[in-house]
Amino acid sequence: MDFTRVTITTKKSIHANKYGKLIFDDGTVFDGEGFGYSTTVFGEIVFNTGMVGYTEALTDPSYNGQILTLTYPLVGNYGVPDPTIADEDGIPKFFESDKMQIRGLVVHELSLTASHWNLSLTLDEWMYNEKVPGISGVDTRDITKKLRSSGVMMAALVVSDEEIDVDKVKKELAAAADYNTEQFMDSVSTKTEKIYGDENDTVVVIDTGAKNAIVRNIRELGYKAIVVPWNTSYEKIMSYNPKGVVLSSGPGDPQNCPATIDTAKQLISNNIPTLGICLGAQIIGLAGNTETYKLKYGHRGQNKPCVNLETNQVYVTSQNHGYGITPESLEKSEFNLWFTNADDKTVEGIKHKTKNCIAVQFHPEAAPGPFDCKYVFEELKKLMEK
Repeated sequence: MDFTRVTITTKKSIHANKYGKLIFDDGTVFDGEGFGYSTTVFGEIVFNTGMVGYTEALTDPSYNGQILTLTYPLVGNYGVPDPTIADEDGIPKFFESDKMQIRGLVVHELSLTASHWNLSLTLDEWMYNEKVPGISGVDTRDITKKLRSSGVMMAALVVSDEEIDVDKVKKELAAAADYNTEQFMDSVSTKTEKIYGDENDTVVVIDTGAKNAIVRNIRELGYKAIVVPWNTSYEKIMSYNPKGVVLSSGPGDPQNCPATIDTAKQLISNNIPTLGICLGAQIIGLAGNTETYKLKYGHRGQNKPCVNLETNQVYVTSQNHGYGITPESLEKSEFNLWFTNADDKTVEGIKHKTKNCIAVQFHPEAAPGPFDCKYVFEELKKLMEK
């Protein structure tokens, strides 16, 4: 019998116990302990109900421009894996993009000791390296209740090695850019094409904030993945002779992506097999005459129940979005309702009435435990192999 001993790496926090304040645009101030990088940031504050997966969440481009509150009470206990480890295609194995995307992090308790067999960095060490501030020792339940009641709002997160001037920060927050008006694509989208694999059959990913997991799933299907900038033209996309196209997830208002909406219209009209995910679903919806709106506090977590109306089966889904497709607009659109949210009846999936186009509001590429929704990529494959 093999009794090989496994060494469990343990590290202590080294960028914690600083001054920290979280200030809402309604004047509410939360006092806590700062950690990570000492700086002041402004952004829309949101909450995520997931129990694990902070490494993946913090690198999800859909959080760009936001201060993220994690509702799970203890964060950082298993640290952060090595950011340089990649799979055989060169895709980072444990991260959803090449950098931390959030502007700031809010937790109830930061674990000052991290222990895990795959540990490379502590959470506060990683955040310091990425120049991102965090605050702990605040009541995240109170923050979540506040956001659920009032809706998402703008906030300032301050981490400092010295006492913080609250009045000064409040004035700066009042003058900060509103999240709804920010243009995110230049900061989250690739600037040049990226090619993964050498197969003849290709799937093009329009990168409006694509997670690495989307590319991984395309590769698992057996296709070459070509990731292109968010405003790539239809003609350029078709020059790759793709079997299909994926419009990715991403941050912000879909109506701020007119070039991508125009490309989606051409993909639909020419019957190119297309899958939209999250922001990509909203863009596809707009291309097919639906309307979109901003949710009160969004869907961000790993246990959101969605019903497939074709089978009446409920799926547990991972989600991260603040906008959605207006349900009433579907009636006069080019789409039929495919999935609906079991909690609030919001639109979670659509299928084109006549074309090879499908879209889901949740994240089929995410696997926070169950792998239930990966079959959505198989649905795209069916459209491509018709």
